[in-house]
Amino acid sequence: MAKYDDLLERILHGTSDANIAFNDLRQLLRRLGFEERIRGSHHMFRKAGVEEKINLQREGSKAKVYQVRQVRASIVRYKLGDQK
Repeated sequence: MAKYDDLLERILHGTSDANIAFNDLRQLLRRLGFEERIRGSHHMFRKAGVEEKINLQREGSKAKVYQVRQVRASIVRYKLGDQK
């Protein structure tokens, strides 16, 4: 659990957006209550009460930087990090 708390902190601080592991970001979103649907290389996440769809794609073993920023915006907008 501490691993995902640390990951959430790193995402919220925004200092290491280029160094977020893709699989860790997927797991974090699932822990925050998102449902994952996979279509080819696209991993789409939906959650009741969250308007935006989050669409992730790999860039090697990392998540794409702009997608990490989108995840951060959704976490902040909907106060998802408060659900520990």
